[in-house]
Formats: sequence, structure tokens, C-alpha cells
Amino acid sequence: MSTLTLSKAINSGLRRAMDDDPKVVLLGEDIGKLGGVFRVTDGLQKDFGAHRVIDTPLAEAGIIGTAVGLAYRGYRPVCEIQFDGFIYPGFDQIVSQVAKLHYRTRGAVKMPITIRVPFGGGIGAVEHHSESPEAYFAHTAGLRVISCSNPQDAHLMIRQAIACDDPVLFFEPKRRYWTKADVDESLALDSFPMGSARIAAAGTDATLVAYGPLVQTALDAATAAADEGISLEVIDLRSLSPIDFDTVEASVRRTGRLVVTHEAQQSFGIGAEIAASITERCFYHLEAAPERVTGFDVPYPPAKLEEHYLPDLDRILDAVDRVMGRPNSLSGQGL
Repeated sequence: MSTLTLSKAINSGLRRAMDDDPKVVLLGEDIGKLGGVFRVTDGLQKDFGAHRVIDTPLAEAGIIGTAVGLAYRGYRPVCEIQFDGFIYPGFDQIVSQVAKLHYRTRGAVKMPITIRVPFGGGIGAVEHHSESPEAYFAHTAGLRVISCSNPQDAHLMIRQAIACDDPVLFFEPKRRYWTKADVDESLALDSFPMGSARIAAAGTDATLVAYGPLVQTALDAATAAADEGISLEVIDLRSLSPIDFDTVEASVRRTGRLVVTHEAQQSFGIGAEIAASITERCFYHLEAAPERVTGFDVPYPPAKLEEHYLPDLDRILDAVDRVMGRPNSLSGQGL
């Protein structure tokens, strides 16, 4: 057992995967000698060589295209997209090639590509450095989309992603890179299924669903709600495509209420899919309409305004008040 930050836990997971399989190679901008802008790959080029930890040009389409060729030849490439907003030049390769080749070849060709994407806000960054593009890829058939929220999951899930024969988008909450926790680096890959959600905190009054950077905010909200006698069950989705609806459904059947939160814009997002699907599955168990607490439907704002854009404790608790029929910012009184 080691105490690691989330970024170091990913580094440890990458190292373990590279030790276990010589076909695992890393590609990305400044990931070698520099160790990446967040130092997630620090020391890996030194230990494994420049032929396995490859510094690429600033060309995301080229990075993904090269990974497709490597996957054809039996390698397991891991691509780093330096920041979330830089993924769009590689979007065509991901959606048109990576997601479709397994199906196009009737299963003859596998695409065991992992694409690491630091995502989300909260670090005071400039334009294109704080976006949440996960819904684009969750909407794309043929891709798996996952997001870790803590160091233990970060270590295990990056190993699971690399070992998976499907292409995986691995979204890393960059504002949680410095979160520390104990990590058991000896866990087997099947100790927790990659596509499963986890109950981060048990509760009885309402279900609060989050992923990535907002899981800790959701846990803080559960602590604050407990002071007012409200018991929130917090679910960390972990997998955004596929979504573990069974775990969410079972929770909502117990609590009768659902709040979903994420940093991405509200319209057509992950929260909308969860709200719609759980309403279909749990219509007669719901005591109130599901609520979403998200970013706003505008481009990500300048850093000095991001605290107003990002979902926070107060906005989440206000949504909890709405599903509980308590006074809230919209009604000013109980429903």
C-alpha cells in the first residue's frame, strides 16, 4: 500500500502496464523528457526508452492516426491529449476510425487504444484548457468512456483500459491530480469491473450521481446535507459509456429521488441521459422529477469567472432541496 496523488497513481498504473506487456507504448506531446505538462508520465521515458515513450509533434490527428497503425500491428498504444480542448483535431480519427474498425472488419481487427484526456476546470487555466467533452465520445458507438475520481481508481482503471481490447477514452480530472490517498498497487485487474459504478457513500433520502472531478464535491454535499438530517447516497459512475444503470436504478428505487451533477454543459449531456433512462426505469418509484446540476450552456468562461460556472456545494444542495420538496432558490418555499 502506497500513499499517492491521483497523477502519481496513473503514473504507477502506466508503469505496471508497461512492465507487464512490452507491446504497451505511450505517445503524446512532451510526455517523454518533460514527463507531460502535469508530470503524469514523469520518469517513464528514462526507464523504458524513447522507443516506448514517444514525444510526438503538436498534431493530435497524427497521434491518433499513428496509434491506429500501431494497434493494427498488435501494439497497445496509450495516447495523451495534453488538454481536453486539444482533442478536437483528433476527433475525426477517433470517431471515423478508432470507434469503427472493429465493427467494420467483423471483429478481425481490434483497436486496443487508450486515449488519456485531462479534463474539466478549476485550475484557473486559459481558453481550451478546462473543457468537458466527454458526451461527444459517450455518444459514439464503439468507444468506451471512463473517468476516475480518486487515486485508487486512477491506478486500477488505467491498467484496465490498457488491457481492454476496445478503444477507451480515459478522462482524468485535472483539478484532482494532487489529491492523495492510499493505493493498493497489487489489485488484480478484475477486482472491480471497469464498467461498474460504485457507491461512494450510502444514503436513504436521495441519490446523487457524479463522476470525475465532482465526486468529491458530491461527497462534501452529502456531509453538509447530513447536518440538516438529509441522507444522500453518492454514486461515482466511473464508466460513462456504458453506464452502470443497474446500480443507479437500484439506488433510486430505494431513495425515490435523483440528482445528477457534472461540469459539462447541461443540454444533451450525460446528466440528461441518466435522468431520461432512470425516469423510464423508475417512473413509479420517483417522488420528484430528477434534477441536473451542471455547467451552463455557454463556452467555458475565463478563469476569473469559472467559480460561477462550475457546480459547487450550494448549487448541489439547492437541487437536493428541490427533489426533497424543501424551500429552494426556484420556489422560495416548499413544493
